[in-house]
Amino acid sequence: MRWTLKPKPEPSKVEDLKKALQVNDIVATLLLQRGIDSYEVAKTFFRPSFEELHDPFLMKDMGNAVARIETAIAQGESIMVYGDYDVDGTTSVALMSSYLKTRINSVATYIPDRYDEGYGISYKGIDFAHDNDFSLIIALDCGVKAIDKVKYANEKGIDFIICDHHRPGDNLPDAVAVLDPKRDDCEYPFKELCGCGVGFKLITALASNQGETVEDLVEYLDLVATAIGADIVPIVDENRALAYFGLQVINTNPRPGMKAIIAEVKKDELTITDVVFIIAPRINAAGRMKHGNHAVTLLTETDFNLAAEYAMDIDQFNTDRRETDKRITEEALIQIEENNEQEGCTTVVYHETWHKGVIGIVASRLIETYYRPTLVFTKSGDKLAASARSVSGFDVYNALEACSEYIEQFGGHKYAAGLTLLPENYEAFKAKFESVVKETIDPKLLTRELKIDTEIELGEINDKLMRILKQFAPFGPGNLSPTFMTQGLKDTGYGKCVGEDDKHIRLTATQSFNDKIVCIGFGLGDKIDIIKNKKSFSAAYSIDENHWKGNVSLQLKLKDIKE
Repeated sequence: MRWTLKPKPEPSKVEDLKKALQVNDIVATLLLQRGIDSYEVAKTFFRPSFEELHDPFLMKDMGNAVARIETAIAQGESIMVYGDYDVDGTTSVALMSSYLKTRINSVATYIPDRYDEGYGISYKGIDFAHDNDFSLIIALDCGVKAIDKVKYANEKGIDFIICDHHRPGDNLPDAVAVLDPKRDDCEYPFKELCGCGVGFKLITALASNQGETVEDLVEYLDLVATAIGADIVPIVDENRALAYFGLQVINTNPRPGMKAIIAEVKKDELTITDVVFIIAPRINAAGRMKHGNHAVTLLTETDFNLAAEYAMDIDQFNTDRRETDKRITEEALIQIEENNEQEGCTTVVYHETWHKGVIGIVASRLIETYYRPTLVFTKSGDKLAASARSVSGFDVYNALEACSEYIEQFGGHKYAAGLTLLPENYEAFKAKFESVVKETIDPKLLTRELKIDTEIELGEINDKLMRILKQFAPFGPGNLSPTFMTQGLKDTGYGKCVGEDDKHIRLTATQSFNDKIVCIGFGLGDKIDIIKNKKSFSAAYSIDENHWKGNVSLQLKLKDIKE
């Protein structure tokens, strides 16, 4: 792992911000590194408000979307809310359908089957809408590339409104409205909304027509915050405000489905990290192991007792998912070794029996062992389907675009994508993908990077600093939890390996006789020799609170240590 120390801000700017905010060097430095350079900007950062949210009508086609939905409501048309089967898609569908049902009765939801229909809008979904007299489909977290599908719907007399956040192709579908801030001709000031975020902007616009404001829609923000966390979008600008208020809803008055999930995991207060690792995997597990409908049913249920039953089912799906992805990861690692592919610039593995619902997770797991752009393929009908994951700093979407001659269909983001290809093209694609990545990737990106915000002394760590750092939350891309570095540390002599197979390390570090603090390093057990015999070492870490038997103490969560 390579450590990279972020550039220090100009000393004069640090001094100015210190005076303006009455904070110390550490806090001023962290804020400046996040682009927060004045009292006013800091006030917005530490005290998010609904005033930061942009006017939804700044989004291209928003007026068209609102007008078409209002017509459907006025004329009593049947509306189908269609979404992808992942967390962003199912929360979007839950949000949009819940809101529309406050205005009109004839609303149904549709989630495509991951295995039968695949990602995005399907002909089967459109046929279902036609057979059941739905004249309007609102698609969320998908659809911006569904040109042929929308044309097919138009031929059947069905209108489409698309709420997406993925990169559009050269042409847009012929829909009534295509709401996507990543459209080249869209002047919406914030481009990094998730699909559920775009859906929230649409219901905000609809509510404004009724004389309502964002404050009247707070109950939907638990869904938006969950999607923001799960979809790994930057938690800056209005995503920060949406996540901030959404977490408040999750922790004080969540919808019954959320409440039931939280009851299963028995945690008092959830952070965005908890949302990512506790709520999101359970919602995702429905679409991975069974069907995304289970997630929508849970998230829209108003009776807590029923929601609790659904949550138990989803918890079981999640347990099954964990067992499945662990087994497939082990099989994939064996395949890499058997093919002598440990030294390449990419990982591309395939087995026809691998569960399509977990191949994205397996790709992420493989990156933990072989840090490089990774694709995991399985059989899907008469084609092969893959999930792609990338390493920090490398655009896997662009790499796939360079291999498009072998690909049937693909879509996604810089760091995560999905694709299908014909079985006969697998080996040629695999060779081309390795070649493209080898030619375009900066070799240093193939070594995991640990970005360190600033160097501090142990004596500077105290309760006051921790109180301020907690106000930097919610954390996520664009505002990661601060990572610090301290040099010249020594173990007091009681450091040891702990946990199963001695995987972790626990010690008490000191920098001078007065400054001592407990450190825990998950997965760092193999580095125990670095701290033995009171040798001097450096540590990169985040500052954490340890809650034990009613007592709260500060500790360092080690990310890496070096001699």
